[in-house]
Amino acid sequence: MQLRLPIALKHARAWCVAALSGPQMLAFLPAATLAAFWLGGEPALIALAVAVPFLWLLFGGVDASTRARLARIAQTGLVPADQFVPKAEVVHADAPASGKSSAIFAVELDQFAELQDRFEPAAVDKVLKAVGDRLVTVSRDRDTISRIGDSRFGICLGDVQHIDLESCLQMCSRMQSAIEEPIAIDGTSVYMSASIGFCLLARAPGADAQDWLNAALAALIEAQRRGPSTVRAYSSELQSRLKHRADLRDEVAAALEQGYIQPWFQPQISTDTGKVTGFEALARWIHPDRGAISPAEFLPAIEASGLLERLAEVMIYHSFTALKAWDSAGLHVPQVGVNFSGSELSNPRLIDKVRWELDRFDLTPDRLTVEILETVVTNTSDDTITRNINASIASIRRFGVGRIKIDRSFVMKADRDPEQQRMISAVLTMAERLGGETLGEGVETVGEHALLAQLGCDHVQGFGIARPMPFEKTLDWVRAHEAKLQDAPVIPGRRAN
Repeated sequence: MQLRLPIALKHARAWCVAALSGPQMLAFLPAATLAAFWLGGEPALIALAVAVPFLWLLFGGVDASTRARLARIAQTGLVPADQFVPKAEVVHADAPASGKSSAIFAVELDQFAELQDRFEPAAVDKVLKAVGDRLVTVSRDRDTISRIGDSRFGICLGDVQHIDLESCLQMCSRMQSAIEEPIAIDGTSVYMSASIGFCLLARAPGADAQDWLNAALAALIEAQRRGPSTVRAYSSELQSRLKHRADLRDEVAAALEQGYIQPWFQPQISTDTGKVTGFEALARWIHPDRGAISPAEFLPAIEASGLLERLAEVMIYHSFTALKAWDSAGLHVPQVGVNFSGSELSNPRLIDKVRWELDRFDLTPDRLTVEILETVVTNTSDDTITRNINASIASIRRFGVGRIKIDRSFVMKADRDPEQQRMISAVLTMAERLGGETLGEGVETVGEHALLAQLGCDHVQGFGIARPMPFEKTLDWVRAHEAKLQDAPVIPGRRAN
C-alpha cells in the first residue's frame, strides 16, 4: 500500500516532531550522529550539528512560552527607557478596572562608580547587559523591564490577581540573588549587588504611572541610605519623612547664611595634666521655630544640597573667631578641630583657602586641627585628596596629621570589656610608633577616662567631661575647669620614658 506524497510528508513531519521533542531527542541524536558520519564523513557531521538546533525549534522542541522567553533574552528583554512609563500607565489604568493589582520595582546597582573606575566602558556595558538579562530570567513575559538610569532598572509587573508585601519581598530576594551571581569580565569575576525600592499599586500616590514610579524611586533612595543590598517598600510614613527632608534642603542654605547653623564646642583635655588641650567644633542648627535640629537630620540635607564646602567655611570662620576671643580673654586653648569631608578635601584650592583664613585672623597653622575620617581616604580614588593630605604634611607642616582619634565605639564600656581594651592598646601602639598623639572620644564615665589614661591615650573628650556648648558658655566652663584642677586627684598615666 502506497501513501500519497502529501500524506507521507505529514507523517514524516509528525515523526520528526516526536523524535526532536522532549526525551526522544536524546535517544535519536546518537543514531543520527553515527549515520551522518558513516554516510558523509566529517562534513555531514558538522552539518548535522548546525541543523539540529534549528530543527528542534522548528518542530516544537520548546513550547511557545519558552520560545518567547528565549527571544526576549536574545534581544536583552528590555524596553527603551522612554517606553517604560507609558507601558506602566496601561497597567496602572487596567489592573484596578479588572480587580487585579501590580507593583513597580526600582533596582540600582551598588558601588557602580567603583565599577566604572575599575573597568573600561565596554566591560561596564557587559555587566549592565548581564544584569538586565538576569532580571528578565526572574520575571514573567508580561512584565515590563527597562534600564531607566545609568545603573538603574525599572520593573513593572503585568497585572496579577493578588500581590502583597511578602510576595514583593520574595521577588526582591530573587532579583538580588540573580544579580549577585559572578559575572565574567576580561578574565575576572565581577560581583555586584543591588538595592531595591518598590511600590504596590494599591499604595501608589498620585493619579498616574509617573507618580507610581516616583514612589518606588523614593523607596529606593531610602534603601540606599541604609546601605548596600537593602530593600524598602513605599509607604505614607516614608513619604512624610521624604517631605521633611525636602523641607530641610529648602531651608538649610538660608540657615547657613543667616547664622542659624554655627559650631558648638566640645572640650578636649590632657590625660596627664587635666588641662584643656583644645575644642572640637561641631555643627549645630538652632531653628527659630523648631528649636535644635539633630545633625543626623540636617547634615545629609547639607550634603544633598551641595553645601558642605560652605558649611566648612562657616565652621572655620566661627572657630577662628572663637580662638581669638579665647586669646583675648586670657584663656589657653591651644587649638580647635574642624571636620572636613571628602568633597572639601577634593577642592584643589583648599590649602590656599585655609591659609588665607589663618592669615586673616593672624593665627598660626598649629591652632587648627583638620579632622578627617579614615573612610574619606580609603574609600576614594581621588588623587586630589591624597595630594592635599600630602601637601598638608610636607608644606612647612602647616596642617600636620599628628593625632589619631579613637572612635567612641571602641571607648564605650572599654573599662569592662577586655576585647575592647586590647583593640585600644593596638591603636595606641601604632600611633606611638608613628610618632602621633591619640585622642579618645565618647568618654562618658570615670572608668573609661581612667582606663584610657592608664593605657597611654594622650587626650580625651566626651559627655563625661562636657557636652558640646555654644561659644558663650565656653568661657565660663574653661575658667571653672581650671579652677578645679588645683584640687582634682591625679589620674595615673603612663610612665615617663
